[in-house]
Amino acid sequence: SELIKPYLGSKYKVTEVPKSLIFYMSKHSGPVNEIQWCPVREQSHMLLSASMDKTVKVWDAVDTGCCLKTYSCHSCAVRAARWSSCGRRILSGGFDSMLHLTDVETGKQIFSSKTEFRISALKFHPTESNVFICGGFSPEVKAWDLRTSKVLRVYRAAVQQTLDILFLPEGAEFLTSTDAVSRDSADRTIVAWDFQSAAKISNQIFHERYTCPSLTLHPKESVFVAQTNGNYMALFAAQRPYRINKKKRYEGHKVEGFAVGCEFSPDGTLLVTGSSDGKVFFYNYHTSRIIRTLSAHKEACVSAIFHPVLPSLLATCDWAGEIKIWQ
Repeated sequence: SELIKPYLGSKYKVTEVPKSLIFYMSKHSGPVNEIQWCPVREQSHMLLSASMDKTVKVWDAVDTGCCLKTYSCHSCAVRAARWSSCGRRILSGGFDSMLHLTDVETGKQIFSSKTEFRISALKFHPTESNVFICGGFSPEVKAWDLRTSKVLRVYRAAVQQTLDILFLPEGAEFLTSTDAVSRDSADRTIVAWDFQSAAKISNQIFHERYTCPSLTLHPKESVFVAQTNGNYMALFAAQRPYRINKKKRYEGHKVEGFAVGCEFSPDGTLLVTGSSDGKVFFYNYHTSRIIRTLSAHKEACVSAIFHPVLPSLLATCDWAGEIKIWQ
């Protein structure tokens, strides 16, 4: 992309809140569950989307707003899809309990496997590009190796479902958010794991009786944020014992049972989240105040993500199947 080229050599500039709509992309016929910019900087004009309409799509979301490819390898809703670190493959998991690794160029499946559960969360290991973790409607979370097409390790928690997975820096530890909230207990809502030994490090991280549909890591500081069904985002230390920061709470948006994602801007100054009323909320990370809201969608906005290279370019998606690009 010619638009991205000038930014490749330079340092990321300060993020500003986008104001205007550039592209309106609506080829999906069902809710969009997840979007992700291609992690290869030179190819970061490409945006990946996974939908309840059983498809995964790749878009040119910087230059044209056109759909480049549609992949229809799943027979049920696609809940999670991730770019590989090389940008040439897409890993997807769905409610058909299938895992697929698809070649972006040819659309062929490089790897496919049936799991014992419906998949709702996938994350690649930050330093081992062939390793990923998969979770879903099961008490187990599994680490897979694409080179052998086999399960490396199984992580067992007394829960019904994994909502999200977050690797901590370097990948020695990771977090899972679960739906283990019960009447008398809020432990196990966020569980910290040792990646190598599969041992639980902590399940006493978040003590309120809300599930956390998504987790996100700060790009520069050793902290992470959990989106909660209490209509606020909570801030935690990313090192043991993962203490909650009681002084900072990001509230104003609505979650209301949707898997609303949240993310930091690449410079770490802003925290952005979707909202069940279709808005996008921009919070000042340091003060936890709302800087601005954007009336982005009519239906629930479940994801809002900043472009990794272009300052202030934002992609959003919603429960009506729409994807929008803002600047």
